[in-house]
Amino acid sequence: MAIFKGAGVALITPFKDDLTVDYDQLRKLVDFQIENETDAIIVCGTTGESSTLSEEEHSEAIRVVAEHTAGRVPVIAGTGSNDTQTAIKLSKDAEKDGVDALLLVTPYYNKATQKGLIQHYTAIAESVNIPIILYNVPSRTGCNIEPETAVYLAKNVKNIVAIKEASGNISQVAKLMALADGCIDLYSGNDDQILPLLSLGGIGVISVTSNIIPQDTHQLVHKFLNGDVAGSRELQLKCIDLCKALFCEVNPIPVKKATAFMGLSNGKVRMPLSEMEDANAAKLEKAMREYGIQF
Repeated sequence: MAIFKGAGVALITPFKDDLTVDYDQLRKLVDFQIENETDAIIVCGTTGESSTLSEEEHSEAIRVVAEHTAGRVPVIAGTGSNDTQTAIKLSKDAEKDGVDALLLVTPYYNKATQKGLIQHYTAIAESVNIPIILYNVPSRTGCNIEPETAVYLAKNVKNIVAIKEASGNISQVAKLMALADGCIDLYSGNDDQILPLLSLGGIGVISVTSNIIPQDTHQLVHKFLNGDVAGSRELQLKCIDLCKALFCEVNPIPVKKATAFMGLSNGKVRMPLSEMEDANAAKLEKAMREYGIQF
């Protein structure tokens, strides 16, 4: 059974003006998402600035989201690390806090071999009893999960059940799904490629854009899954310019600015991320207004 079908939001982590985590606002973001049809909450992923959260903040954010969501939608915790033992600890803690699944990014900076990836993911998976989504985003980690590796893990490790594919390489994804023959669930990791990955057998997206247009992102996926390909395509094409604006600077700088425009956060990011350039912020605001977002 799939962890979720549809659009899961890669949730931002809101900060106060002093850059401490704003847990009250985090709860409000969870409510906003659920009220607007998000199918799952992904906490402490790339968009959640997990790389600049302390282990204590990381675990507390996961606990708060799991507790506040209270089973209304699945909660998936980002617990990946370039240190296998750290990933194991974060994963065990998240499981204790009641999350439904884990999202595990490839080890960054170390650039593990495919053999190393198999050992890394197997060790983490064997330390917990909840489902795991592999997360392939080589543009940020310098490490690619080859299709053969993903399929090997899905077939040989019982709780590795899905992959978030953010390589942007449609040919690689097609090869993966051909080799998998149904053994692994596929989620898009790129908002401008949701429909193409659905057409290859995907069942959803883990989405940055859902932070600001959760209903439309949900509908984009469900229209496709329910046979309304034309309706899904219309929504995919409608959001292309918005997606471009949301990635004109490194994620999550633009989406945090977008949530600030909407009054959902103050837009603060932690260094080494920086405030969005004024010209890019103006382009983002224009794209949001042209899309029809009211703020």
